[in-house]
Amino acid sequence: MHLSACNKEVSVCTSPAMDTARGRVQNNINQTVEKPNVTPPASYKMDEVQNRIKEILNKHNNGVWISKLPHFYKELYKEDLNQGILQQFEHWPHICTVEKPCSGGQDLLLYPAKRKQPLKSELDPDKVPLLPASKQTQPAKESPAVMPGDVKEKVAELLVKYTSGLWASALPKAFEDTYKVKFPEDALKNLAALSDVCTIDYISGNPQKAILYAKLPSPPDKILKDEGQAQGDYDIKSMIEQEYLQIEKNIAESAETCAEDMTIAIPPLVIPTEASPSVLVVELNNTNEVVIRYVGKDYSAAQELMEDEMKEHYSKNPKVAPVQAVHVGQLLAVKAEEDAWLRAQIISAEENKLKVCYVDYGFSEHVEKSKAYKLNPKFCSLSFQATKCKLAGLDVLNDDPDLVKVVESLTCGKIFAVEILDKSDIPLVVLYDTSGEDDININATCLKAMCDKSLEVHLQVDAMYTNVKVTNICSDGTIYCQVPCKGLNKLNDLLHKIEDYFHCKHMTSEYFISLPFCGKICLFHCKGKWLRVEITNVHSSRALDVHFLDSGNATSVKVSELREIPPRFLQEIIAIPPQAIKCCLADLPKSIGMWTPDAVLWLRDSVLNCSDCSIKVTEVNETKGIAYVYLFTPKNFPDPHRSINRQITNADLWKHQKDVFLSAVSSPVSSPGGRNGSTSLLGNIPVSSSTPISNNIPVLGNTPVSVNIPVLGGTPLLGGTPLSGSTGENFRKSFPEIIKKSVVDHTSPFSAEELPPPVHLSKPGEHMDVYVPVACHPGHFVIQPWQEIHKLEVLMEEMILYYSMSEERHVAVEKDQVYAAKVENKWHRVLLKGILTNGMVSVYELDYGKHELVNIRKVQPLVDVFRKLPFQAVTAQLAGVKCSQWSEEASMVFRNHVEKKALVALVQTVIESTNPWDRKVVVYLVDTSLPDTDTWIHDFMSQYLVELSKVN
Repeated sequence: MHLSACNKEVSVCTSPAMDTARGRVQNNINQTVEKPNVTPPASYKMDEVQNRIKEILNKHNNGVWISKLPHFYKELYKEDLNQGILQQFEHWPHICTVEKPCSGGQDLLLYPAKRKQPLKSELDPDKVPLLPASKQTQPAKESPAVMPGDVKEKVAELLVKYTSGLWASALPKAFEDTYKVKFPEDALKNLAALSDVCTIDYISGNPQKAILYAKLPSPPDKILKDEGQAQGDYDIKSMIEQEYLQIEKNIAESAETCAEDMTIAIPPLVIPTEASPSVLVVELNNTNEVVIRYVGKDYSAAQELMEDEMKEHYSKNPKVAPVQAVHVGQLLAVKAEEDAWLRAQIISAEENKLKVCYVDYGFSEHVEKSKAYKLNPKFCSLSFQATKCKLAGLDVLNDDPDLVKVVESLTCGKIFAVEILDKSDIPLVVLYDTSGEDDININATCLKAMCDKSLEVHLQVDAMYTNVKVTNICSDGTIYCQVPCKGLNKLNDLLHKIEDYFHCKHMTSEYFISLPFCGKICLFHCKGKWLRVEITNVHSSRALDVHFLDSGNATSVKVSELREIPPRFLQEIIAIPPQAIKCCLADLPKSIGMWTPDAVLWLRDSVLNCSDCSIKVTEVNETKGIAYVYLFTPKNFPDPHRSINRQITNADLWKHQKDVFLSAVSSPVSSPGGRNGSTSLLGNIPVSSSTPISNNIPVLGNTPVSVNIPVLGGTPLLGGTPLSGSTGENFRKSFPEIIKKSVVDHTSPFSAEELPPPVHLSKPGEHMDVYVPVACHPGHFVIQPWQEIHKLEVLMEEMILYYSMSEERHVAVEKDQVYAAKVENKWHRVLLKGILTNGMVSVYELDYGKHELVNIRKVQPLVDVFRKLPFQAVTAQLAGVKCSQWSEEASMVFRNHVEKKALVALVQTVIESTNPWDRKVVVYLVDTSLPDTDTWIHDFMSQYLVELSKVN
């Protein structure tokens, strides 16, 4: 999962709404879209109005007459409510519930939206979403309970006093006040038992939202005139409304005196839907129960507003008094320090003291009973803000005192960005510290602190080490090597045991990686043995980047090729620090500067995977985590004049070739969403973006054309996967042929015959499902055929796996030619538009329609296998609107309605061209996401222009 909010990856899913709506679209080709009688202007802030309607209904949760809503709206917000809005409520089930009383009349009642909404998974994906439920629902009739006759008589007698009717919810209190006896508790659940003595008018499915009328005999000669009847209906409605509001007011004022054991329904806390919400860590007892609070408008901000209202209510209301009788589990309002009022729940009670848990903060304390008050129900609409989460990757040591202490010191009282991996009752998360220049994976940092310090390798200055194995050499000359030590011996022993364990035990699905995340430690099989790898970037559900902890290599692999560490070995495995030590050759002349490809290749040919080298340490930089060494091959040890340092200096390898760009600084593999420099779970060794290549690389002229097959332990890897003798033996069998074809001079431009065929577009008058990745204004936006998106995602995953093998190398680029380019950790098919003097090039993404600037080192030839799928981006123009120049405001309105959305396009004109990227299409766009209304974008924009012209 990517954390970046700028993630441009399209999620592929079916499009049932589009398929169902095709008929509607086709029928409307030559018709004008039906419009309501009164429509608010396009510039009307609909989201703000909807939020205000929600606030009004939350304050009047027993309902509001629709005729009174404009009055409440103007009173609260000092502006008039557009009359067109009143006609929209039936289409806003997420905002309100509309009900029509059985008593007749044109007025309607509005209630807050029903909390429980059907899940998408519960709907039939092949059917159009259901229309809103009918406005009036009769409660299911139950078998009427036998009610004492004297109770019925008293109810009938009582109702005679209420000529305008009595709310069912008010009947018990009125009954007890009149007759001084308690009304039967279950009577309201069986109102049908009273049907023989009164008339019951159900307002909604809630039995308590019913009005009871006395059964009065009608005079036989009574004739009502139309005007009198209408006036009578109005009077009854007004009286009912006044009584309804009075009851609501009485309930609010008497909430303090309600029964002590009354159960208050608190809505559950909903996990934020945003990709990377912010959280405040409060406290923890173990890493599986970390108390957090979400930070944001609907969370911490709403809580602060509620606490201000609590302070106003309890500080200035003389009627409220401290609680007297209490019980465990009771909700209270507690006066805390600095005159703050907080919601709390009783954990235990003593004579004058209570132990309470502050439900919005997650911690507990003892308070004086005199500071505890009954919680008013109006402060129960906000969910408890304190919740718990589990830290991913730390579960094996979740209650280890040392780990808990480390996590506590790094997190408590601080705000972090959070990646939510599993939205269960206690979510599984990864915390990121985004306060610095680089984002830090907190889970990884905490686990790194748990490594066994006795197994760490501490190189000593002026010390000599033999039997050193060089495991990786990067394009900037950085060397990774293994030094014999206690940790390396223990690691090899454990990996051998794991090999035996998997050999004896059948490999079941429990060992496959079901939930990959950045920083996870797992196993990868290579050269007949298992190796430790850390996931550094998750590209998709299939492809990800890994870093070999004990060799310093990095590559991209398929998720299916990784395995979980068996639980019995997990704690020992993660306790061993990374065994790859980062080194640089010491005392190289400063004039050398940037490493050339020839120098890197010579160094790799000389020492890579040699297991009996020797090093002499001259300096250790603890801050950078790097050692400066003299490196020796077995034959030349220990003569410093015959060291690799002297040989590479004397060799004629430093003649820089024109336009060859090799990184002078190791480029760490970033975590999801562009979180560069993420901390390793078991070490702080930066991961090089380059990978080693095999010996005997063919050379064309003076420039090496590398096959770029990664090498690990002497065995070539392909896409990070061994070609033989491993679980990845059959991985990407077609790649050897691709590799052979790629060892040619790619500096010549591609011919037109090598380009893919143009993407299929519907004929004029036909419709097609599309996705809009980019929209500038109605005169210029980009569409992708919806049905091809899955193929595009698969192709991009394959490009990630393929180009991760290739080391950055020189390509003599030309304008208006097609290449592959790495943009934000993904490889794209691009058209090169311009070459800048600072080593950057301007490219156009042929599948997404975006213009980007990338380093020329990130541009590589586009091999044949990736030139089969048609380029997916098609430039488009909106039909049905006439405007020569679009304002920024109009462009923004258009973008908000179409960008990153799946729509239906009705093709008007297709403008062909020789180059596929120059094709253009003129289309009508239709938003079919609403269940019973199609929104034609050209109609919407035309209406917007009319309204805008009136304002101007």
